[in-house]
Amino acid sequence: MPQRAPRNVHAGLRTPRSFPKFLGAAAICVLVGGLLSPISAAAAGDGTTAAGAVAADDYCGGQCSDTLPPGENGNATLAQILLNQAFGTQPGHAEDQLGPYADLAKGYSALTDAQINTFFNDASFGVPSGQVASTEKPAGRGDVTIVRDKKTGVPHITGTTRYGTEFGAGYAAAEDRLWLMDVFRHVGRGRLTSFAGGAAANQGLEQQFWRNAPYTEADLQAQIDHAVATAGDRGRQALDDVNAYLAGVNAYIDASDSGRYFPGEYVLTGHKNAITNAGTIEHFKVTDLVALASVIGALFGSGGGGEVGNAISLLAAQSKYGVEQGTKVWESFRERNDPEAVLTVHNGESFPYASKPGTPQGAALPDAGSVTQEPLVYDRTGSGATASARSASKSAATTALSSARRGMSNALVVGGRYTASGHPIAVFGPQTGYFAPQLLMLQEIQGPGISARGASFAGLSMYVELGRGQDYSWSATTSGQDIIDTYAVELCQDDHHYLYHGTCTAMDEVEQKNAWSPTVADGTAAGSYTMRAWRTKYGPVEYRATVGGKKVAYTTLRSSYLHEADSIIGFQMLNDPGYVKGPQDFQSAAQHINYTFNWFYADSRHTAYYNSGDNPVRANGTDADFPVWAQAPYEWRSWDPATNTADYTPPSQHPNSVDQDYYISWNNKQAEDYAAAPWGEGSVHRGNLLEDRVKRLVAAGGVTRSALVEAMADAALADLRAEDVLPKLLKVVNSSAVTDPTAAAAVSKLSAWVSAGARRTETSSGSKTYADTDAIRVLDAWWPLLVKAEFEPGLGSDLYTAVAGNLPVDESPSAAHGPTGSHAGSSFQYGWWSYVDKDIRAVLGEPVQGPLTQKYCGGGSLSACRDILISTLKQAAGLTASQVYPGDDQCSAGDQWCADSIVQRTLGGIKHGRISWQNRPTFQQVVEYTSHR
Repeated sequence: MPQRAPRNVHAGLRTPRSFPKFLGAAAICVLVGGLLSPISAAAAGDGTTAAGAVAADDYCGGQCSDTLPPGENGNATLAQILLNQAFGTQPGHAEDQLGPYADLAKGYSALTDAQINTFFNDASFGVPSGQVASTEKPAGRGDVTIVRDKKTGVPHITGTTRYGTEFGAGYAAAEDRLWLMDVFRHVGRGRLTSFAGGAAANQGLEQQFWRNAPYTEADLQAQIDHAVATAGDRGRQALDDVNAYLAGVNAYIDASDSGRYFPGEYVLTGHKNAITNAGTIEHFKVTDLVALASVIGALFGSGGGGEVGNAISLLAAQSKYGVEQGTKVWESFRERNDPEAVLTVHNGESFPYASKPGTPQGAALPDAGSVTQEPLVYDRTGSGATASARSASKSAATTALSSARRGMSNALVVGGRYTASGHPIAVFGPQTGYFAPQLLMLQEIQGPGISARGASFAGLSMYVELGRGQDYSWSATTSGQDIIDTYAVELCQDDHHYLYHGTCTAMDEVEQKNAWSPTVADGTAAGSYTMRAWRTKYGPVEYRATVGGKKVAYTTLRSSYLHEADSIIGFQMLNDPGYVKGPQDFQSAAQHINYTFNWFYADSRHTAYYNSGDNPVRANGTDADFPVWAQAPYEWRSWDPATNTADYTPPSQHPNSVDQDYYISWNNKQAEDYAAAPWGEGSVHRGNLLEDRVKRLVAAGGVTRSALVEAMADAALADLRAEDVLPKLLKVVNSSAVTDPTAAAAVSKLSAWVSAGARRTETSSGSKTYADTDAIRVLDAWWPLLVKAEFEPGLGSDLYTAVAGNLPVDESPSAAHGPTGSHAGSSFQYGWWSYVDKDIRAVLGEPVQGPLTQKYCGGGSLSACRDILISTLKQAAGLTASQVYPGDDQCSAGDQWCADSIVQRTLGGIKHGRISWQNRPTFQQVVEYTSHR
């Protein structure tokens, strides 16, 4: 079958045979440190083909919708990249979902059900007649068809054989995300800089992921062998599906290479020659997908860690207050099981996990001042040895070793008893950040044993990972429960031998050497380095220290280490209409996913929830929050170091529920007594923004899809500090008349903002100016000042700094710190809002459950606390916009709107414009099923 240019490539926009002079000025950087295919030959559809008919097995009645900005098409030829860089021209379907997504911020307040698809896509199965943009038989196969719709270009893959179906899925994935897939298979192997260039951001990214998963090729293959061997028929089917998927990916690589419509980034990074077409795009293999899965699992589904940081802050507390009182102070800030925390399972059911033991056993706390971080990078040369390179390494290590991982994602699910139709309604999705192209891609897959539409991570899209089946939908949020423990291995002989069950054992040394040279895409000067990891049976070494004078290495062991591939079985089940027929089947499928996620489900009759992850059964008395000795009595129960398997808590002990009145999740606490690894699950959490709104809707009854979308969208614009903490701060400030004119003016503006709803929203769509600009500026400046003034005098500088290392003080939209960085949308997950809330209420004499051990603001004196607040408020009010928003590579100093704005971080050659801030899922579904099989 002759190959033609893809559907989004004009005949004159193939990879040019002469190299444009403009190219030298068109340098693009693979900015994957923020976290990176044209479409194949396709015959134009006539709009009447049977492939465009609406599927008969769709029970959503036209009431399923979804969105995934910026757009489905994540590939671009070299010519398209040059046009985008020079004139802002967008390839077809590259950003057609971005505008509607952004417009919801100003369009939600008067939303009706009929208007939902103004801001979302129709997620019905099939493509309506008249809406078929193209139909293709990939590689000329007769057992699979890919139909793309006119509105969004989403691939609708229909196969008559299982192999053909998965072949089509792989082909469509490469059409839409080939460059991104290639980038992330190199990230997973720690080889990004050698592939895409030595920019500091690229150095940081490969180091961040390789530190926690320093796998060899044999390790990656062993994961596949284990997953297949232990999952029976489903495991064998999964391997067959993967091989068919890879055949489709590789068929597209060959077609686009010979047809010269491969992604232009391959030219810009020196892998292909634009004139001669020399060079190679490497075929994908099975181990590439495991490398990809290790990145995604580490990003979004790997809760835990941070035990060494916890130990350091505990020692600081004990140094100031003594062991007994210091421990109490530390525990009050840790908030392991805060009684005021918002819960997903709120029916009073308890699911004890990782709680503080009554009598801790095996603790291996470091000697004060002895902890040093294990180096990862050695033998730096050239640009690998610059200050910016070292700074990137430091940031990568901090992110990799912290328990404050990317939480993100939210869910609002309401049972049918409380809806207008009597059917459950869900608005949910993952908050995976904003990238160009997006990490996820949309697709519909219909074939033997598969019937689903939704989003999948690029390169892992043999199944829909978040989306809908014939009569049910499912989604996930990051849960963060602790599946990572830190062990102190006692050293012997030298720094690279340790005691394992009394025998001096050599550590395994694993190296990855990377070198790079300047390219058009990344002009970073030549450089190189070696990443070197030391692995023990208890996981990779992350720190060195002494414990009681003995030299130790601290290692991290997670239950999903060497098991990222196992979760494929759960996703296979979720796509199988013969398996999922109700909420219990959904929960059973989720039990086969070892990533730490909260899973939500809705059909026409039921709702359900399940918390997934391989939660290890710890030895009695060990405290999951701190390092323990690497000795047999303190290991996970039945742990086998050869396979990194152990006993795991049974499904009944994971938070789970069917048909609760409603569910909300925004990475908050799952249930009573279920301790999570990250700090900050206290009385004020961004989950409260959803809880308050959904609870009001349920109390009123008659909930509609538009009402639930409105609740989500309103919470997405709310400033958590202003909505839930600022009124209490103002109560202290207004406990007597405010006479200072500067403070009085600030109080007036802040009060008016709270009365108006405490939202960060534009005056009108596209104005790029906030409605309450002065109040927002004042609070952004005031929060870090007031927190420091409130707590540092009582805690002391060392302890205040240590606790701030466990939990950042602030995470406003413009904050360039915290795990999400800036311009990332997701905000208000990590911060000291609960501490301020509890402390201020205590000073006001109001009841507090789970209080801090003492009153900090003004030493507990209302008048002294008021003086501190007014003093810092005056200081904040005096700061200019340029001081509060100092500017960055995206924004000029003083541009408040821009400082908050969301940037689609470029992972390839195509750039998109900024959009106004929203704190909402990236991929999102709105569903209400009308019937059931």
